[in-house]
Amino acid sequence: MIIVMDLDHTAEQEQRVMQRLVELGLTGQKVQGTERAVIAGLGQVLQEHRDDISSLPGVNEVIRVSKPYKLSSRETHPADTVIDLPYGVKVGNGHPVFMAGPCAIETEDQLWAACKGVKAGGAHILRGGAFKPRTSPYSFQGLGVPGLKMLAQVGKELGMPVISELLSLRDLEPCIEYTDILQIGARSMQNFVLLEEAGKSGKPVMLKRGLAGTIEEWLMAAEYILSQNNGQLILCERGIRTFETATRNTLDLNAVALVKHLSHLPVIADPSHGTGKWYLVKPMSLASIAAGADGLMIEVHPNPDHALSDGAQSLTPANFGELAKEARALGAAIGRSFAEPPAAVHA
Repeated sequence: MIIVMDLDHTAEQEQRVMQRLVELGLTGQKVQGTERAVIAGLGQVLQEHRDDISSLPGVNEVIRVSKPYKLSSRETHPADTVIDLPYGVKVGNGHPVFMAGPCAIETEDQLWAACKGVKAGGAHILRGGAFKPRTSPYSFQGLGVPGLKMLAQVGKELGMPVISELLSLRDLEPCIEYTDILQIGARSMQNFVLLEEAGKSGKPVMLKRGLAGTIEEWLMAAEYILSQNNGQLILCERGIRTFETATRNTLDLNAVALVKHLSHLPVIADPSHGTGKWYLVKPMSLASIAAGADGLMIEVHPNPDHALSDGAQSLTPANFGELAKEARALGAAIGRSFAEPPAAVHA
């Protein structure tokens, strides 16, 4: 339920509402309202609970939330959430952004070549995988913490925020230390302990949709992060597993448009994983922006033919530059101009 307080309510009245929610076996979470103080009552809410809270001093209105996902719903939070990142980068303010870089960090030279290339192409956020979830235990698993340190240093020198995926609680502390956004991958979408701990970190989190996750399951997973008083959450549609085998996954652009309608959270599209083929990344990137995505996550490698992970879906820096140019032109044409990239860093 949503508890709307009177405009002239007191701090004591607000505290009494919070206390009464606890007495009823519920939890209360303050929601940032544009005009009024709003409290979300979370848990198994019954009609008698709503009646009880309605009678408290300072309460203007109690509204039933029909969706099972409470904190991510526009019923709770009508205004779009905007994520503030270092170097002046914002996600979700109506101006799409590019997250780009290598699927896996392999060497310092490879990382620098990819990141300098995407910086030149107008990217806003650097991506790079240090912990890699691979189907085969014999495939390259990533450099781990040394890779994170490399990514952090490159981000600092180029003046760009960085994002990397964590696989387990083991990876949480170094990812908190060395990244600006914690990425929860598709295989971890319903690792609820990991979601809660990532939420408790207070850092921005990007939650990818699971390989076969429904939209409701995806938004319910988001609740685990939001329920830890961490509203800095980005969603990422990265393609789902279907009967189709011609592409790696099926990029679900229905989900981008629908989740933008259902939720206030920013939604990023990942056409690299969504297609698995580098030559499909550009057309699906353009389609994603037209569908309302708040940004694109693109895999870029200086030499995709020799990549240790996902070379078939990786763009070269030159191809990324072409994609970015066309995406910016499309965005401007439909009234969704891309954000300005972070300014160059001068030594």
